Amino acid sequence: MALTASTYDARTADRLGSHGARVVFDAIEKRYQAVRAVDGIDLDIAPGEFLTLLGPSGSGKSTSLMMLAGFEIPTDGEIYVDGEPIAAIPPYKRNIGMVFQNYALFPHMTVGENIAFPLKLRKLPKNEVRRRTAEALELVKLPGYEGRFPRQLSGGQQQRIAVARALVFNPRVLLMDEPLGALDKQLRESLQLEIKQLHDQLGVTIIYVTHDQQEALVMSDRIAVMNEGKIEQIGTPTGLYDAPRTRFVASFIGESNFFEGRLIQGDERGSVVTIEGAGTLRAPGLVDLPVGGAATVTVRPEKIVFADGSTPSEGEMNQLDGIVESVIFVGEMRRYQVRVGNGESLVLKRQNRSGIRQYDQGDAVRVAWHVSDTRLV
Repeated sequence: MALTASTYDARTADRLGSHGARVVFDAIEKRYQAVRAVDGIDLDIAPGEFLTLLGPSGSGKSTSLMMLAGFEIPTDGEIYVDGEPIAAIPPYKRNIGMVFQNYALFPHMTVGENIAFPLKLRKLPKNEVRRRTAEALELVKLPGYEGRFPRQLSGGQQQRIAVARALVFNPRVLLMDEPLGALDKQLRESLQLEIKQLHDQLGVTIIYVTHDQQEALVMSDRIAVMNEGKIEQIGTPTGLYDAPRTRFVASFIGESNFFEGRLIQGDERGSVVTIEGAGTLRAPGLVDLPVGGAATVTVRPEKIVFADGSTPSEGEMNQLDGIVESVIFVGEMRRYQVRVGNGESLVLKRQNRSGIRQYDQGDAVRVAWHVSDTRLV
């Protein structure tokens, strides 16, 4: 059951939220006595953008969202929506939609009454309420469900109703706080794509909170990675995954291998790090690290291959000798753990298809990856 606006004309899309607002966080802080839940974040979210706040529990992402919604007041700083400061404006006057993890539907109200609730608060005429409610149900592909109660719906259907209620009053911004966290894996993955498709078609500004890295990568235009109340890095999903600037970002988004060493070269030709007991590893570009100082090299498991006759020349590759410690079959691929010369282990992922040699525990191997896939963090 697809969440799609494809059956709607432009006028209906306009009514249901096709003009997203620009949202700006300006040096926002939130303190609870001695605890800084949010520590001076700056964000500039473009009209119609899908931005995800990604981070572990306690990183400040939900608190940031609650301040935008108006359920928390910033200790310092200001939040702007289309240039208007809103920190002192009560939630019901902000014209911002909200979808929660637990759906927050009124159990004593029917589906139609739940969707109509924000319209009745705004004292719209009854005919307008009925029309908009029907349009919102059609939008989320649940026409005819007006008379049912939330308890008669599946989890996925309840979340669709929550989305319809959040969009029915034409909000400037839609906030989503872990909205798929209570759903099973298959349904969650399906709704990820449907919500993203809905966003693309309506153009409403969406700010989405999750701790699920895959969810963030699939849905977002940009991701702000949060840690201990600060934004560690912000960028596109591809940019964050391929070019993490900190160890936290490299480890939180996807899986990474790390090697600790010392920088012995850092200039326009690239960077060279010596790893005690293993050799040297090279990375492209300049880094803001002193020559002779500690450096951390990272590479993604799927970038690593077993060196063989088809492997490019050594000048293009980082290569290490090692022993296969374990092999785990995970369906479409095998996950290898290889112990290299300094005793550390790295993870390598190899597709499970015909014509590719697979290795066993105890095999001596040489692993390799392109210098261009190497990063210093």
